[in-house]
Amino acid sequence: MPASHVELTVLSDPAAFEDYIGILTVEGFEGFWEDGAALRAYIPAGRWHDSLLAPLAAALHRSASLRSLAPAAIRTAPIEQRNWNEAWEATIRPIRVTERIVIAPTWHPHEAAPGDVVLTIDPKMSFGTGYHETTRLMLRLIERHVRAGDVVLDVGSGTGVLAIAALKLGAARAVGVDNDEWASVNANENAGLNGVSGRCDFRRGELGAVQERGFDLIVANIQRNVIEPMIGGFLTRLQPRGKLLLSGLLVGDRDAMLARLSEARLSQFDEEGENEWIALAAERRP
Repeated sequence: MPASHVELTVLSDPAAFEDYIGILTVEGFEGFWEDGAALRAYIPAGRWHDSLLAPLAAALHRSASLRSLAPAAIRTAPIEQRNWNEAWEATIRPIRVTERIVIAPTWHPHEAAPGDVVLTIDPKMSFGTGYHETTRLMLRLIERHVRAGDVVLDVGSGTGVLAIAALKLGAARAVGVDNDEWASVNANENAGLNGVSGRCDFRRGELGAVQERGFDLIVANIQRNVIEPMIGGFLTRLQPRGKLLLSGLLVGDRDAMLARLSEARLSQFDEEGENEWIALAAERRP
């Protein structure tokens, strides 16, 4: 079986892992887990080339230096789909994201307390398990701002966790789109696990694969350099007074992103932050 992903292992002081995850996310890595003094990160094989290793190592070295830590040791290895699943299944357990929302895989079921909204998510090749800050930040904003009957668009849908959460919190329908070949398969499987298959449509492709208009809520958990060129596309699909929720943003992205939103006649009205990550909520001005 050909390699589907590349696993990057960073051996370092765990105190630097949060910084490393920020750097690696910007470079296109999609999944992370901490294994003692090793941080393991995953990127689709098609996005990786060995020439990326030296500049990436230099960026991690600069980050370690800022913390007065020794340089990290780095190695890469190709992995197959089955090994990816084994790695996730060994580490993913139920996680409480908010007072109400819990994410749990089928192999570690969660006994729901009164009022819990349990999202049953089995990750495969896709991003979105609740173990990364960007997913948690977005779920907190969705919990606050989704309304009964909303039609939701999830751009960069990954496992489908955000769209599924919106549906279980009262949205009427959701469309998800992701350019990863495994994402739509994984998201549709997860929709079935949560009993919302009839109310959602997960597709493979870019934003252009969504021709519908008039969404009440658009959510995008992607890096800033990917989000910014799509703002115009979001606007054409967002109904008047519709809401746009953005995550995958670093603290240092905030000013530039707020300026871009204002330029597009979107007013920021809410914000969440955790460690070096932020998520923003904006409303389309008439």
